[in-house]
Amino acid sequence: MTLPAKNRLLDSVTIPADLKGRSREELKQLADEVRAEMIDAVSVTGGHLGAGLGVVELTVAIHSVFDTPDDKLIFDVGHQCYPHKILTGRRDRIRTLRQGGGLSGFTKRAESEYDPFGAAHASTSISAGHGFAKARDLRGKDNKVVCVIGDGAMSAGMAYEAMNNAGSDASNMLVILNDNDMSIAPPVGAMSHYLSKLVSSRSYRGLRKFAKNIVKPMGLANQARKAEEYLRGFAMGGTMFEELGFYYVGPIDGHDLDVLLPVLENCKAMQTGPVLLHVVTQKGKGYEPAENSADKYHGVAKFNVVTGEQQKSKPGPPKYTKVFADSLIAEARKDDRIVGITAAMPGGTGMDLFEKEFPDRMFDVGIAEQHGVTFAAGLAADGMKPFAAIYSTFLQRGYDQVVHDVAIQKLPVRFAIDRAGLVGADGPTHAGSFDIGYLGALPGFVCMAASDEAELAHMVRTAVEIDDRPSAFRYPRGTGTGVAMPDTPQALEIGKGRIVREGTSIAILSYGARLQEALKAADMLAAQGLSCTVADARFAKPLDEELVNRLAREHEVLITLEEGARGGFGAFVLQHLAEVGALDTGLRIRTMCLPDIFQDQDKPELMYEEAGLDARSIAARAIEALGRGNVQEIDRLARA
Repeated sequence: MTLPAKNRLLDSVTIPADLKGRSREELKQLADEVRAEMIDAVSVTGGHLGAGLGVVELTVAIHSVFDTPDDKLIFDVGHQCYPHKILTGRRDRIRTLRQGGGLSGFTKRAESEYDPFGAAHASTSISAGHGFAKARDLRGKDNKVVCVIGDGAMSAGMAYEAMNNAGSDASNMLVILNDNDMSIAPPVGAMSHYLSKLVSSRSYRGLRKFAKNIVKPMGLANQARKAEEYLRGFAMGGTMFEELGFYYVGPIDGHDLDVLLPVLENCKAMQTGPVLLHVVTQKGKGYEPAENSADKYHGVAKFNVVTGEQQKSKPGPPKYTKVFADSLIAEARKDDRIVGITAAMPGGTGMDLFEKEFPDRMFDVGIAEQHGVTFAAGLAADGMKPFAAIYSTFLQRGYDQVVHDVAIQKLPVRFAIDRAGLVGADGPTHAGSFDIGYLGALPGFVCMAASDEAELAHMVRTAVEIDDRPSAFRYPRGTGTGVAMPDTPQALEIGKGRIVREGTSIAILSYGARLQEALKAADMLAAQGLSCTVADARFAKPLDEELVNRLAREHEVLITLEEGARGGFGAFVLQHLAEVGALDTGLRIRTMCLPDIFQDQDKPELMYEEAGLDARSIAARAIEALGRGNVQEIDRLARA
């Protein structure tokens, strides 16, 4: 599918105000052109496809009926927002999505006045919308607040906390539930089943047929629709949404502008407090490959528009996620107490592979990290060996449960922390920057970081053996380094690192996947006659104090290296050296970590270069600390 030869309508739309006064037929054509533009753009950039295709008509209708940006439109799970970006003055940059210096893949306040609230994690829109509505009321204004929540976000408890509060407060706001029967993988749990039951119930279908049969013989098609919608609401008036204080409307077809437009006009006119409009959409709508495989087309690489074939990764080392999954499966074959947990990301974490072999031992809790962590704690408390595979950035959402339900009780939950460090195109909202610090602060935790894929296999084996306290091991997005994989992974000695390369003047102590860059930096330094030791810490907690003491004692300069924010591994090393008085000996120590900013999206290697965690930056830092050597020579070697 490609753009029509003449985008007569889309070319005339720069901002949503340009939609005003358009006929329904024009808006339908505009929706087709927006869909084609989005498919064409994402085929070039890669990104989130299915969710955006499902809300094209809804987005056109909202911007046609409401007066954005004065009316506040808040998207939940911001990957639904590509059509919104096309209609809000960003079409000329849409092919920069998720690229360095380009548009964010999510809504972003700094990017446009049409993005009143940033959204990349799920289930925040109703809370934020309630805040906007209350601020409006306190200021005596009358603008509208519209929240579009969907793609599985209603499976998270935060959405219901917000509805409970907003419903009791009675501020006017509209929540549009985009019910596409999907999150990223097919949704799980009672909420999904409840929505499906509403749409498919015999009473609903019977009343719908009854309404049509009454008025259609009279040739009153529009009245038929209105009667259908009226009876639909009548049949479902006692829903849980109304019990929470929301006036419930729906479900309606989210792709039918003849229905969407008048219903949205009615909702806009309501002054009855919070309203929930239930809209049924199809993820991937209008693009056959995405319709037929919604989970695989949730997020895509560059692809061929005509065939739908996605650009394949070049052959190379296995991905860390696959290494984790294979290692866990191998361990689970030997120990039937091992179970897997994920929070709506079975494919992203490799737990889909685990589920194929152990369908009764893998649990997808939905977008509910808090519940997932405490669920794992319950499993551990009763003798199971739970592995909770959760992205670093999403584990933040369950941190109170990690502290209260896991750490304080010393329960042996094993956290497999995927996407540690910078993640490229997904940008700051998905970067795994903080887990080293927030887990390392907890008494009794064992914190590990894999420097390569073989180390990851050893750490899975190690975590299996840790049965008296919680543990975590982190690993990055992407492929491994190409090292040989062990036939039989071995449990590591807790709290012990390893020397990878011996030297005399400079010591680099790396925690995690920057080890290869540390070795490259050592080569650059060696070219100038500067001898360098490189060590793999393996553990941030318990820290290998003996190794740290030796490196501090035997070298002029000690550099710590990590893919995490300030307050992490380097801080732990400094704390120890201060306590033993090693900082009073003239040791020159430098900590290298992520900068104290939120970095925008780019290619991962460019992001690490910007962060100063590439080989060239490490070597230059060593020369600066040592006070001898030639930085210009380092630059020459880096370019070579």
